[in-house]
Amino acid sequence: MNGETSGPSRRQVLRRAGGLTAAALTGSLVLTQAGTASAAVPASQRFDLTDGSDKWLREILLSETRILQSFAFDNTNKHLYTAQLVQAGRILPGETRTYTGTERSTNGDLCITRLDWQGYIIGRMYLKGFGHGVSIGVEPSGNSAYLWTETESVPDSQNNGYGTKVARFKFANGAVLQPDSFQVTRFDPVPGSDHNTVAVDPVNNRLVHRHRINGAWQFSLYDLATFKAGTFTPLAAIPQPDVLTGKTFQGYTSLGQYLYLLDGTAYTYDASGNQTSQSNTYLTSVDWNTGIVYERRWSNAAYSLFYREPEGLAVQIPDLANPGALRLHIGFGSEESLSQTDKKATFYYKDLLV
Repeated sequence: MNGETSGPSRRQVLRRAGGLTAAALTGSLVLTQAGTASAAVPASQRFDLTDGSDKWLREILLSETRILQSFAFDNTNKHLYTAQLVQAGRILPGETRTYTGTERSTNGDLCITRLDWQGYIIGRMYLKGFGHGVSIGVEPSGNSAYLWTETESVPDSQNNGYGTKVARFKFANGAVLQPDSFQVTRFDPVPGSDHNTVAVDPVNNRLVHRHRINGAWQFSLYDLATFKAGTFTPLAAIPQPDVLTGKTFQGYTSLGQYLYLLDGTAYTYDASGNQTSQSNTYLTSVDWNTGIVYERRWSNAAYSLFYREPEGLAVQIPDLANPGALRLHIGFGSEESLSQTDKKATFYYKDLLV
């Protein structure tokens, strides 16, 4: 499993790679400020989670052999960004030896791959000491984009590194960044928190921050521009719903009034390769204004994959000329068989807004 196990706490009506270079490692800005909720989130449509799921890309290769952790869309340039942990044996610029997959996980070393919307790799960069990659965000800028991730990774009790702060940096093909690289701006919206991750609502230009503080999982929603300026006053702040207690958390995103959550685990198999478990993938929508679960639905999307693990949620705007036509994408990691374990990525979506 590559997610986090959380503790207490119909059709649409409106159907709408290059070489690596070591980055300079000078100090970067850390912005910190506390805040409290000050405004309600305006009402909006929501994705109908009973809507059937359609295939977008199926079993494509990414830069690393490890499983997809999360993904996000640059809807302006029609790019897809994915996050994976760095694979065992990969030597990056400035390194003098190979590292195991366990070492990479403990340190929180990530690979970000940029793909076009046909699924072809068009760039990659590496992030050393950033985190586990449970969620990432994208902010388009010209013909490239700024990425939002966790950073300043610290290992948990399972020796998986998770971020203690939030990072923003421009995608640079071939770059290798560390948390204090000059290209990285760091934010500390909830000092003392761990398991920090982010997602971006691309329609309303808002940023979601998930974190754990004093053992409790929380989500906060910010205006993106205000957050970038270092003012951390959330539009809404809610606890993670109790329906996810004990579940394996696998990703989230936001659109308008609703937060969308993903949980579940991969199929299991016996020694002969026979599947011994069924899909336990669930999508949940939560009202930002109340924290109340609006809908929770089982998903059997991509059910025919051999080894199918839910990995990430993101909102896609397929055509900027028709911004009312939106897609809620679910990511899955898979492998071909028990003996062919290099991971591939698959994306299915729901597009019924009600």
